[in-house]
Amino acid sequence: MSFSRLFKALADPTRREILKLLREGERTAGEITEAFPLARSTLSQHLGVLRGAGLVEVEARGNERVYRLATSVLEEALAFLIELQTGKVGDADETTPCGDPGAPV
Repeated sequence: MSFSRLFKALADPTRREILKLLREGERTAGEITEAFPLARSTLSQHLGVLRGAGLVEVEARGNERVYRLATSVLEEALAFLIELQTGKVGDADETTPCGDPGAPV
């Protein structure tokens, strides 16, 4: 996962609103377009950025493209941010830095 792509995607308020919409459930490209006062091409670019960051998944169903939220990237990013805040690394031993049992506390 590229944190640069992720944070670039999340930096735009329109893309954050698209993610909020998809949090409610999957939507077709047309339904997403109807929810925003933007040109279809502009929304297509936003969806492309979200796909590139791994935040949404798209599935072709007949003539429609159906988008859904992909939460695994968000979970990874959240774990990274929690790690930054707490200084604890993943499943590492909490009593020593970086989980190294030989490291001084």
